Amino acid sequence: MKLIYAVIDGMGDLPIEELGNKTPLEAAETPNMDFLAKTGKTGLMYTVGKGIAPESDVAVISILGYDPFKYDVSRGALEALGAGLTMKDGDLALRCNFATLGLGNKIIDRRVGRKLTTEEATELAKAINEQIKLESFPATFQFKNTLSHRGALVIRSKEKKLSGNITNTDPAYTRIKGIGVAEPEAKMILKKCKPLEKTEEAKISADLVNEFTQKSIAILDEHEVNKKRVREGKLKANVILIRDAGHRLPKFPHLNQLYGLSFVCLADMPVERGISKLAGMHMVDLPPPSNNLEKDCKLRVEKLLETLSCHDCFYIHIKGPDEPGHDGNFNLKTQLIATVDKHFIGNMLQKINVEDHVVCVTADHSTPCKLRAHSDDPVPLLISGNKIQADEVQRFSERECKKGELGVLSHGTELMPKLIMYLKRGQ
Repeated sequence: MKLIYAVIDGMGDLPIEELGNKTPLEAAETPNMDFLAKTGKTGLMYTVGKGIAPESDVAVISILGYDPFKYDVSRGALEALGAGLTMKDGDLALRCNFATLGLGNKIIDRRVGRKLTTEEATELAKAINEQIKLESFPATFQFKNTLSHRGALVIRSKEKKLSGNITNTDPAYTRIKGIGVAEPEAKMILKKCKPLEKTEEAKISADLVNEFTQKSIAILDEHEVNKKRVREGKLKANVILIRDAGHRLPKFPHLNQLYGLSFVCLADMPVERGISKLAGMHMVDLPPPSNNLEKDCKLRVEKLLETLSCHDCFYIHIKGPDEPGHDGNFNLKTQLIATVDKHFIGNMLQKINVEDHVVCVTADHSTPCKLRAHSDDPVPLLISGNKIQADEVQRFSERECKKGELGVLSHGTELMPKLIMYLKRGQ
């Protein structure tokens, strides 16, 4: 008996008038997820908790069974680990975005219109690492771009431990009780980093972030990559937005030890890979996401089948629908959900015997197209396969899953124990 746990990033949404008052999931052709819903149990889940619009890291930590309010979690530390940067306790790690800055510190686009290539970002990162020296306090840094506009930064000092208790320069996210939360109503103005506590470590850390930000603006604005982009009518990548600072990695008990089962991660984004490493999962190498979701889905099925006989539980993260949610592109989001259904779920179901598996499909959070940001809305959830008795739900959607026997899970931490219960019941 195996557990296949598929998390489709940002799949949840709200009804959209142009889609006939359906969500993208309701509007999409999803015969394979509908089959699993029809033959299993369904429900809804607040991945972190009601009233919290979580970032992906906090949501994934929660739906893997760890309470994000109990552990010292920060997106910065997780991104740094996933990006392959070295981080020790007392180093300052931050999640970064290349963005476009205009007059008056106005942020024109938080992601450079999603048109910055990884190759361009690599050139810009090289210039930053070579040309910036931090002088407000004796410290060094390493900045690494990951995919497209994304990156991670680690600042370290031999003289003093640094503190992650500082604010974001990225206005789209704030911090509540130490975790990152989306700010859908935020004004798009570059913020100054400030200490969140009255300690020398927090003040020094905020000063270093502000120094790095201003010095990187000067270098990026005049870089040949950006001059070329301007000549081509493209947005400049002339500022680095920083958020979710952390000064230590969380120490999660390993899932393998908690449940006596072997866990595997199939994910390609740095933060999900970082979390999975800390959870003690076996890591399957995947290339970065391509612009071809069909290809990425087929590769996951291929890698799943290669490792299926060697392990017990498979956590599979698929990025697809989240980005068009952030861009407000409901037609593309609908299309990508259908692509995941056909080329991941459908392809997988052709290759396995569902009765020998527990299959869970859900999302890490909702990314409603009309908000263009994460929301606190619950996500649809299905658990199928083995001898799980079906409820009355016939389709996989937010509206239908509300009627399911699983009810509404008030916290994502409730899901993993439930999945393990179904798995062990079938063994």
